[in-house]
Amino acid sequence: MDYGTLRLAMATPSVLGMLACGSIGGRTAVAPPLEPTRGPSGRAGHPSADGGARFRAIDYPRTRVEDVSEVHFGNVVNDPYRWLENGRAPDVQAWMNAQDRLARDYLSSLPARKFFATRLERYAFFDDARAPVAEGGRYFTLRFLPGRERPVLYWQEGLSGEPRVLIDPNAFSDPHVSLGAWSPSPDGKRLAYALSPNNADEATLHVMDVETRATSAADVIEGAKYADPQWTPDGSGFYYTWVPVDPSIPSVDVPGQAEIRFHRCGTSPRNDILVHPSTGDRTAFMYPKLSRDGRWLFVLIQHGWAAMDIFFRDLEEAGAHFVPLVTGRRAIYDVTAWRGRFFLLTDDGAPAWKVISVPEGTTALDDARTVVPERPGMPLEGMAVLGGHLVLRYLERACEVLEVRTLDGEMVRRVPLPEWGSIPRFTGTPGDDEMFIEFSSFTRRPVVYRTSISSGETALWSSVSLDADTSRVEIEQVRYRSRDGTLVSMFLVYRRGMVRDGSTPFLLTGYGGFNVSLAPRFQGGVLAWLDAGGGFAMANVRGGGEYGKAWHRAGMMHEKQNTFDDFIAAAEYLVAQRYTRPESLAIEGGSNGGLLVGAAMVQRPELFRAVVCAVPLLDMVRYHLSGGGQTWIPEYGSPDKEEDFKVLFGYSPYHQLVPGAGYPAVLVLSADSDDRVDPMHARKFVARLQSVASSHSAPVLLRIERHAGHGGSGSRTQAVERGADVYAFLADQLDMPPPAGQDSW
Repeated sequence: MDYGTLRLAMATPSVLGMLACGSIGGRTAVAPPLEPTRGPSGRAGHPSADGGARFRAIDYPRTRVEDVSEVHFGNVVNDPYRWLENGRAPDVQAWMNAQDRLARDYLSSLPARKFFATRLERYAFFDDARAPVAEGGRYFTLRFLPGRERPVLYWQEGLSGEPRVLIDPNAFSDPHVSLGAWSPSPDGKRLAYALSPNNADEATLHVMDVETRATSAADVIEGAKYADPQWTPDGSGFYYTWVPVDPSIPSVDVPGQAEIRFHRCGTSPRNDILVHPSTGDRTAFMYPKLSRDGRWLFVLIQHGWAAMDIFFRDLEEAGAHFVPLVTGRRAIYDVTAWRGRFFLLTDDGAPAWKVISVPEGTTALDDARTVVPERPGMPLEGMAVLGGHLVLRYLERACEVLEVRTLDGEMVRRVPLPEWGSIPRFTGTPGDDEMFIEFSSFTRRPVVYRTSISSGETALWSSVSLDADTSRVEIEQVRYRSRDGTLVSMFLVYRRGMVRDGSTPFLLTGYGGFNVSLAPRFQGGVLAWLDAGGGFAMANVRGGGEYGKAWHRAGMMHEKQNTFDDFIAAAEYLVAQRYTRPESLAIEGGSNGGLLVGAAMVQRPELFRAVVCAVPLLDMVRYHLSGGGQTWIPEYGSPDKEEDFKVLFGYSPYHQLVPGAGYPAVLVLSADSDDRVDPMHARKFVARLQSVASSHSAPVLLRIERHAGHGGSGSRTQAVERGADVYAFLADQLDMPPPAGQDSW
């Protein structure tokens, strides 16, 4: 149960971070040769300064080329690897197995791999807890236990009660099933929870009796990919989003067929009541929200980040129908009902967001009252009514802060936090005085504070010591100018005393999309990278939400090139200020961030030595035809519209690869059960990049995570293995020597 967070179609800012542990080109795509050229034996890498090179010979799997081309608005688009889109085809499966085997053999032989595996195990396998959810005097929380692959869900009676296991995914008969979203009923007696095969988005919803841990065969609901159960106050049932599970329905059509249903516990899902029919709009998400008192049922229909429609029904009025609260406005809203008022968080006329309110039951916002006005340059990214107050989560200089205000907007206090960081979750209920705050930073593992909303008295609820010396870690925030002169912020993390002579290997990451903000948070991989002598940079590029609505819009649709320009300028800044140099600079990104690094390496290949591109989308001509692609059209544009196509094709990494460009070393991370971003993007990009390789090309590898979805496998061991492969690959390509005091890796 997260508070103050609007739904996102796609959000995986950094696959490495999961371990809690130029101008637009106008080139025409050219069908590559049948087989790539292979380099002589030696170490993989860029040519040396004297024109020679040392490379490891890589015998890439044979990849057939088909003569496939189409004309889009007068542009010839060649697509020789379209056959790789069908991941279930035997020949594609054979190709995937060969590529994955090649990558794992290559990565397992790297000298730095053992070092990183050891460090990542130290930073990943620790005991800590997440912010609990309190309902009916009971507390529910996830705990990460040493030696366990997946977190365990516990519950306890009251603050002093003994924690008891509720759901332990480590004990599941199928080790590839993961615990997804979970939600206790208001009386704390029942729990609705989702189980996902291979940690994919697809899920089945179940209901458990908390006291006995008994489940009912009647309470098994398929099609729970976006369920988000909204419990009635008496815990007898819940409203949820249902989607069809018919495999004959294309994945891109599923959102448009979503329905809002009501499930009464103990009855068959076949008898669930249809509350709101499907919209038929494949680009929109629809989900319910129920007021705490159970009177007001809202249906929110989100059209990307362009618009939000909200309808509501008074459940105390027999035969009442849904009536509109807000429709047809190019703005986003979230709504909470409490004590006679509807509170709305919105960017309508407020690029940095604001809070408004209207009397409950109001069917228009014409006379809405501004409760908390926007603060330019300080986006308001979350709102909740907790303890009879407004709790607001702001971004200040790309760091998250919390404020407590009265329901009329008067400031009560800012919640003190120890340093620059992020607040992944804050939990509580509208009527209870306590709030739990989860906090994390670059050097601090997630800690949880319990605070009184009325008095501000705060105590530590959960924390864990970090087996690392962070006293020598230097963190700074810099600002640099992008290509068009826009100032962009970036966090830098490195060892204190680092000499700025360009010799430090740096890893640069970013995201830049879907209004997602990157704030400082704990990443075990970053500490391991610093232990090895590297530096880390995180750029807050346009397309994200770090500086409000205008910042997001400046990096979406036809302005997407700004995102890539900002990221490239971040790399140029690191080089110009002598933090590093191109031959010591690597970049990484996941999901939309995979598009970011893919575009950056294609547009400026000479600026980077190595690239880690995870669960990416890279074919921007056909991205909307699979996975959740239709719902991303408001973010990127439609390839079926000429004005959008020209922009998308102009930066599409798959189509803009050309022979002889001297691309950096590339490790593409894919997942075999990714049902959010179709793995076809990774397959097609790798095939084409390998085909344009020359004898002076760095390695191009495709590593495929088995039994894993868009967010990985959910297993700590697999996360450590993936991280060890990634960092060993980067250390090898950046020619990193063993850490100080060690003769070898």
